[in-house]
Amino acid sequence: MLQEKIFTGVVLDENFRLTLLEICRICEVSAERVIELVDAGVIEVEGAEPLHWRFDALAFRRLQAALRLERDLGVNPAGAALALDLLEELRRLR
Repeated sequence: MLQEKIFTGVVLDENFRLTLLEICRICEVSAERVIELVDAGVIEVEGAEPLHWRFDALAFRRLQAALRLERDLGVNPAGAALALDLLEELRRLR
């Protein structure tokens, strides 16, 4: 019996913005975890407080990558921030 896989995704553009609730739902992570990553400098947000935060496409991608680094490699938030910054610098240099 052949099973079909269904892929879902999010289209990212320059106007892309998510609220804290939306990003938690999409990434299947708690608000507390996202706040911890923001506080650690892993992701940057627009807005003064969590209720008014907005996450752009870069923040969304960095959050997903940080969660993968944590899950797959056991990297802590500071290590994830450093790794992501270094990867971005490599992309810019290329």
